Amino acid sequence: MRQAKAKNSRVLLIDTDSQAHATLVTTGRNDYGTDDSLYTVLMADRQTASQTFANCIVPSTWDDDLHVLPGSPLLEQAERELQGTAGAPYRIADPLAKIAPHYAAVVIDTRPSFSLMTEMGLIAATDAIIPIEPRYLETVGLLSVITKINEIREGWRIPNLRVSGILVTKMDKRVKGHHHLLKEIKSHPMLGKLLIGIIPMNEAVSYAHRSHRSIFAYDPEATASQAYAQVIGRLVRQGGR
Repeated sequence: MRQAKAKNSRVLLIDTDSQAHATLVTTGRNDYGTDDSLYTVLMADRQTASQTFANCIVPSTWDDDLHVLPGSPLLEQAERELQGTAGAPYRIADPLAKIAPHYAAVVIDTRPSFSLMTEMGLIAATDAIIPIEPRYLETVGLLSVITKINEIREGWRIPNLRVSGILVTKMDKRVKGHHHLLKEIKSHPMLGKLLIGIIPMNEAVSYAHRSHRSIFAYDPEATASQAYAQVIGRLVRQGGR
């Protein structure tokens, strides 16, 4: 955010995936549980959920301005317990409403498949960005993913929710199939307009994850760093920050 010259560079990451990979790479830990994770927030009394939310936010190893609400394997248990509970889909959106004004951006990381947890994340969001690898099955499912997001917007009456971008990751220019699928996306009348960036295959990303550092800190000259910086800059300009 600072590289994109945003006025406010504070970012909150909410990890809604029970695998908690985003939590691990940004905090160096994957042992958050009943008392210090998103699970804690979801299970809290709704009257005190915002304070519980604030208490569970932890610093990141990436940057002082990046804060994290950790994920946990317990999120699968939370989904089972909350199924059929009145107001369950708003268990993230409601407490987040009091926390979000303190940040320039809130990033909600969701699992690839749709579930109650994914629905919670989308209801709390305004912009959905769909990352995909340039592989056949992933690109084939793009339109159905967009349709599902639109159904959630209409079904829950969330007018601010929109699909604002498709981000192609792990693009390998040596693979002809990658070029072919990227060409198909670009030429599609709807998908082409949603394409916001192409992140090249780059080992520096894996090494940065292993060291629990951002790609910008690990290797600012890497091709992936430059590509991600362009995407962030574009999103900041679109957001008017």
